[in-house]
Amino acid sequence: MKIALYSQKYKAEYAPLLTSIFEELIAYQDNIVIEADLLRRYSEHNPFSYTVDTFHNVEDLPSNTDLMLTIGGDGTILWAMTLIQHLQIPILGINTGRLGFLATISQSEIGEMFSKIHNGQYHTDERSVLQINDSEGNPIAPLNFALNEVTVIRQNSTAMITVEAYLNGKYLTSYWADGLIITTPTGSTGYSLSCGGPVIMPHSKTLALTPIAPHNLNARPLIIPDNTEITLHVSNREGCYLATYDARATILPCASPVRISLAPFCLKTIELEGNDFFKTLRNKLLWGEDKRN
Repeated sequence: MKIALYSQKYKAEYAPLLTSIFEELIAYQDNIVIEADLLRRYSEHNPFSYTVDTFHNVEDLPSNTDLMLTIGGDGTILWAMTLIQHLQIPILGINTGRLGFLATISQSEIGEMFSKIHNGQYHTDERSVLQINDSEGNPIAPLNFALNEVTVIRQNSTAMITVEAYLNGKYLTSYWADGLIITTPTGSTGYSLSCGGPVIMPHSKTLALTPIAPHNLNARPLIIPDNTEITLHVSNREGCYLATYDARATILPCASPVRISLAPFCLKTIELEGNDFFKTLRNKLLWGEDKRN
C-alpha cells in the first residue's frame, strides 16, 4: 500500500509514535509518502534511512495514495483535507489530542490498526463538505471549503448582528444573534453542539442551522436537506462581519452576502472494524454514564 503521513504541528513527544509507525510501515513493506516538514523535523533528532517520498501540498501528493494517516487531533484532519481536496484519499486519524470525534485511533492501537488495514477490516465513509462563495458564486478565499461548519459571526463588536437567511432563494427568517452556524453532520458534535445544536448521524444527507446566542428566543436549530443552497445577508453597526470555514476566516463587508452549498467533493474517512459512531458518542460524550449506576 502507499500510505501518506501528515501532522499539522510536529512535537518532540511525537517521535516515539512516529518511530513505531515507521516500523509497522516497513514491516508491511508499504510505500511511505510523508509531508516534507514532518520528515525534516523528525529526522533532525532521529536517524532515518528508509526511502520515502515527500509532499508539500495537493499538487505533489500522489493521487494513487491509498490512505493518509494523520497524527494529532480533529483539527489536524481539517488541515489534512486542504492537502487532499478532490483527490479522494481516505483519512485515518491517530489521536494525540483530547476529544477526537474524527481522530479515533489511540496510540496504543497502532499495531492493531495496521493489522486491520492490511487485512481489509475497515470500511470507507464519505463525509459532506461545504463551500462558501460570494453572491456571484466566486470563492471568498482560495480554500473556501469546510468539513465541520461555516459560520457568520460578529467582528470586533459586542453588538448583535442580523442574519437574513434564504433557502433555495426563499426567505426563511432573520436571526438577531451573535452569529449563525451552518454545520455538516461531521461538525454537529463541535461548535454547533456547544450552541445547542443537534447531534447528526455522519451519513445523514442533512445540514443544521444553529444560531449563536440568539436574542429572538424562539429561534431554534433547523435541520435541512444538504442539497439546499443557503444565502445569508448580514447587517450590523460595524459594516462588516467574520465568515469562518473550519479553521480559516475572512472579514467581509455587510454589502457582500454569501452563498453556502455542498462542495464538489467529499472527504473520505476510514472506520476500522469494532469502531462506530455510537461507540464514539459513548466514549467521548459519556452517553449512558450515570454516577448513580
